[in-house]
Amino acid sequence: MNATLKQIRAFVMVAKSNSFAEACEILHLSQPALSISIKNLESIVGGALFIRSTRSVSLTPEGEAFLPIAQNLLVNWDDAFNDLNNLFSLNRGKLTLASMPSFASSELPAQLQKFKASYPKINIKVHDVIAEDAVHMVKNGQVELALTFDPDEEDYLNFEPLFTDTFVIALPEKHELLKHDHITWPMVAKYPFIMLQRPSSIRHLIDNALKDENIDLNVELEANQLVTIGQMVSINLGISAMPSLCKTQLQAQGVVCRSLTQPTISRRVGIVTRTRYPLSSAAKAFIEIIRAEYQMI
Repeated sequence: MNATLKQIRAFVMVAKSNSFAEACEILHLSQPALSISIKNLESIVGGALFIRSTRSVSLTPEGEAFLPIAQNLLVNWDDAFNDLNNLFSLNRGKLTLASMPSFASSELPAQLQKFKASYPKINIKVHDVIAEDAVHMVKNGQVELALTFDPDEEDYLNFEPLFTDTFVIALPEKHELLKHDHITWPMVAKYPFIMLQRPSSIRHLIDNALKDENIDLNVELEANQLVTIGQMVSINLGISAMPSLCKTQLQAQGVVCRSLTQPTISRRVGIVTRTRYPLSSAAKAFIEIIRAEYQMI
C-alpha cells in the first residue's frame, strides 16, 4: 500500500499547526477523517509520526526527519501540475519547426510574429534547411512540423497544402529576355542556365517536366542553395528558375523575375507532420495561425 497525496498533506498540516483541530479547519476535514488519514500513513511507514497528548501534538524523531521530505513532495507535486497547466495554456513551452529557406525568408517571419504576439512565452527554434532535410527532420522526430514542398506521399507523414507555388525565371538586370512579355522554357534553353544540384526535389521536378516536353537546358553551373544561385544570376553568370517564394530575396540581390510557361511548373507548399504522433499545444496553435493566413481552416 502506498501513501496518498491526501495523507501527506494531512501530515504536513498537522506538523505545521501542532494541532489536529486547526489542521481540520484548514483542510476542510472532520477530525475523525483527519485522524484516519494520519493513522493510515503511520501504518504505511511503520511507526508513529506524532506524539499526542490531551493538550498538544508534536513530532516524533521519525516525524521530524520525514517533514522536510513530505514538504518537498508537495512542492514538487504542485510545481509539476503548474508546469503542465502552463504547457497546455501556452504560458510556457517550446515550438521547434523546420522550413525550406524560400519560405523561411519570405512568409515565415510574419507568421512567427503573429504567434509571438499571442504566445510571447513560447520559445521558438527554426531550422531553415533545404526542403528534403525539412521533411527528414519531421520523419526523424527532430521537429514537430515543417513548412515545405509536398513530399509526394512519404510514408508516415501528413501533408496539409497551403498554396501552390509557381516557378519563375530569374534574370540579371538588362538581360535580353526582359524585352519579351512572355518567357517560355524553349526560350530559356538558349541561354546558360544555373541549376540546383541533384538530388534536390526542385531539380527533380524541373528535369521531369522538361523531359516530357523534350527541352534540354544549357546547364553550365550547379549549386546547392537557391540564395547562391540568385547571387550568380545577379552578376550575369547565367539564368535560373526559382519558386516564386524567392522573389523578394531575389529582388534584394538585384535579380529580375518574370513568369515562365510552356510548361508552367508548380508545386504545392504546406505543413508536414508525422502521422500517429500528437502535436504539442504550441505546434497546434502555430498551425492554426498558418491555416488562418492561407484560409485553410
